[in-house]
Amino acid sequence: MTNVRIIKKYPNRRLYDTELSRYITLADLRKQITEGGEFEVRDANSGEDITRSILLQIIAEQESEGTPLFTTDILMQMIRFYGDTSQDMFTKFLGKSLDLFVKQQNLYSQQVRETLSGNPMSAMTELTQRNLEIWKEMQESFFRSAGVSSTGSATKDADDKSDDS
Repeated sequence: MTNVRIIKKYPNRRLYDTELSRYITLADLRKQITEGGEFEVRDANSGEDITRSILLQIIAEQESEGTPLFTTDILMQMIRFYGDTSQDMFTKFLGKSLDLFVKQQNLYSQQVRETLSGNPMSAMTELTQRNLEIWKEMQESFFRSAGVSSTGSATKDADDKSDDS
């Protein structure tokens, strides 16, 4: 089991790492995340879990520095999903997409290591083919959960649900 570090946030906006027994910054938390560490941020007075708001602060700080990850267009599109009936589906799709991206990054790193000792074209062809297969599976899963076939027509389940109405 992973050791989840508890961070307390005080009213003066300071963050206290209970494991290290010292105050830390958002930059320290970002470093912990990039190193694979896990933490939970709790309001020091109420004990409420405020991890999400701290993570959003870290993202906002990163977005204001250098080249942003999210363009204005992407942010506007994301905001449009809030309160929409497809918000849950979008959240799941985004999560699966990020998981897929991380898996592909790891696979790519592994392929690069193997390529150094083998045939580079064969490894790249295999990686490309596997990426296409994974993307197709993810896309089909997304369409199934949306009640639409990959060709754009309603699936049988969606048709059955409309017949029940």
